[in-house]
Amino acid sequence: MADFLERLRIGPPIVADGGMGALLAGAAPGLRCPEEANIRAPESVVAVHVSYIRAGAELIETNTFGANCRKLAAKLLEHEFEAINSAAVRLAREAREVSGRDVLIAGAIGPLGELEVFDTGEHGPWYAEQAGIMEGRGVDLFMLETFFDLDELCSAVAAVRGVSSLPIVALLTFDDEAETTGGIDAYTAAVRLAGLDVAAIGTNHGAGPLAALTALDAMGGVGLPLAALPNIGLAGIVGGRVVYPHSTPEYFGDFAAQAVALGARIIGGCCGTTPAQIEAIRAALDEDRKPRMAFETQASFQPHEPSAAAGETRLARALREGEWVVSVELDPPKGGTNDAMIEVARTLLASGAVGFVDVNDNPMARARMNALMASIAIQREVGIETIPHVTPRDTTVMGLEGVLLGAHAEGVRNILAVTGDPPHVGDYPGSRGVYEIDAIGLVQLLAGLNRGVDYVGKAIDQPTSFFIGVAVNPSADDPDLELARFERKVAAGARFAMTQALFDVDALERFLERLGGASPIPLLAGVWPLRSHVMALRLHNEVPGISVPDHVLAALRDAGSDAPAVGLSLARDLLESLRDFVPGVYVIPPFKQPEAALDLLM
Repeated sequence: MADFLERLRIGPPIVADGGMGALLAGAAPGLRCPEEANIRAPESVVAVHVSYIRAGAELIETNTFGANCRKLAAKLLEHEFEAINSAAVRLAREAREVSGRDVLIAGAIGPLGELEVFDTGEHGPWYAEQAGIMEGRGVDLFMLETFFDLDELCSAVAAVRGVSSLPIVALLTFDDEAETTGGIDAYTAAVRLAGLDVAAIGTNHGAGPLAALTALDAMGGVGLPLAALPNIGLAGIVGGRVVYPHSTPEYFGDFAAQAVALGARIIGGCCGTTPAQIEAIRAALDEDRKPRMAFETQASFQPHEPSAAAGETRLARALREGEWVVSVELDPPKGGTNDAMIEVARTLLASGAVGFVDVNDNPMARARMNALMASIAIQREVGIETIPHVTPRDTTVMGLEGVLLGAHAEGVRNILAVTGDPPHVGDYPGSRGVYEIDAIGLVQLLAGLNRGVDYVGKAIDQPTSFFIGVAVNPSADDPDLELARFERKVAAGARFAMTQALFDVDALERFLERLGGASPIPLLAGVWPLRSHVMALRLHNEVPGISVPDHVLAALRDAGSDAPAVGLSLARDLLESLRDFVPGVYVIPPFKQPEAALDLLM
């Protein structure tokens, strides 16, 4: 076969292979990931490669898309990193020999697959390490594919180029509107990629052939060969299995004809495609088939003009104007009615001593009514402003954005972003937390919504106006780590903070000293009137993050049956002392007795 770069320049287009994962899963059940097949079921990997070559593929990709050390570690396979990548190249070369055809072998490299926002420059060593192994085993080029973040793809290109001079094909994933998930349009991405040392650019994965054609249409004109390797279509889940639509080979043949007309020099498939689709691409190119239908570019999304900026929340105004802020913490109900919670909120508001209620989000990982739903009901029925706690423990980033946007539409604006208690301490010890992001990531998400973009930077219809709060623990066992995380939360967009429960001012005073004498954002201090020595001991010894000072433990122990009165007195003294340090407090009432918070406040 002619030199790869020469083939890109003069043609004809190169036919690439299709999806590997689904075919390997069917051939070798029980794999922790498709890449494990390289060392557990090598004959299946060779068979898939050969099937694509026989279907007409002139370029096959190694079974290494997710074989970077970071992804393998998530499957407890990091110790097999070198073996998996080396075997992948060897098996592709073996398939080439078995078929007797002169095909190109591309080392497949995918993204790290992490949604958490962090410096993409840190990714470089992972890509370089993987590329170095594959070049040493004999790949002809690299396919950097299925990247949804342009910065990460650029970082990966630089890392691979740092260890190899082989040709690089750089592929992004686009939606139906030719935008990455970060909101970067295909033309802008193409211009940036054209400035790198790559042989070809294009798109793979995505929503299907039409989305790939839309991206190709936008990427043309930058002077680089284009590549298109789309999914067969949108995936679904049936019976616990990922399934793809019944896209006919003829449909993929038409896609190939369209792709050639748009300038594609590498054409293949991704998830859901089989040798049947690749054979159809081969036939379309061999026949020099012309497009049978006119290609129609998808209409791009146009965000609505932002509405007039929403006024600040009462909490934000109170903190800005120096009013003394008092909130009471409520636990949502465990059942399907919120009548009792609503009555408590009415009682607190009617007292005149409470201006806000903050609402826990499944505290101690025990299933309760959703905090945002509960807050909507409280604000609607009672009129008191809420501060719902929101944790990324129980839902994906997409789910978080969905419920937050819904709550915003219903008037909930104050949000306390917390990491949340881990599931194993609660009602469902066998469950796992979602935790696609942590509390810092949640602050970034909220701040992005306020700027009018989602977590990955894609525009939403209208910006939100959340007043973002975070948790901070002045009594943390590792004060340096707590301080570092607090500073990151503030940098991410936090506007106020609520402390872990305090039982004297000493820890708070020490924490403020570490901050240079004052907090960069207003702090609401947690006050918890303790009612017994037993309760104090349990909190101190069993609840992470809570530290009850020795003098408080001793006072409650010595009080005997008078412990409730002593605990209340200590809390009152603390509340008055806190006025010199913070602009407000939130009260954690006795268990199942939220109205008892008024005993402290009146």
